[in-house]
Amino acid sequence: MAAPTELLPASGFFESGEHLFPVRVYYEDTDLSGVVYHANFLRYMERARSDMLRVAGIDQRAALEEGLGNYAVVEVDIRYRAPARLDDALTVRSHVTAVSPARCVIAQSVQRGETLLTQGSVTVAFVDPAGRPRRQPAQWVERFRSLAPGIA
Repeated sequence: MAAPTELLPASGFFESGEHLFPVRVYYEDTDLSGVVYHANFLRYMERARSDMLRVAGIDQRAALEEGLGNYAVVEVDIRYRAPARLDDALTVRSHVTAVSPARCVIAQSVQRGETLLTQGSVTVAFVDPAGRPRRQPAQWVERFRSLAPGIA
């Protein structure tokens, strides 16, 4: 069998308006006790959010390169429920819970199988290149609303 011409990282997929993103726990993710260091759950969630946007057709890189702006995290609420350990296969589940012209709220959880490990909510604001709040592209707002009908 021939090698693929381009090997791409996993980006996850949408299922019923929710983005599912696979993560493997590596040695570098753990502390001395072999448990995932708490801040690494935020890293997993960030990767999942970035890929959720990419899969949804929201091109953050193009917006940045065109000088429109980018998202900045303005609030994080997180609760740790159970540990993850070396070599665990995890799933980060993400879905939009609210969207406004300049902000988006994304609920996220990290699971090992059916076991909930961490859950949280992240609010991002769209900012211009100088860091001032601005309206996010209208097509992005519409895309979020199409992914999660009935959101505020």
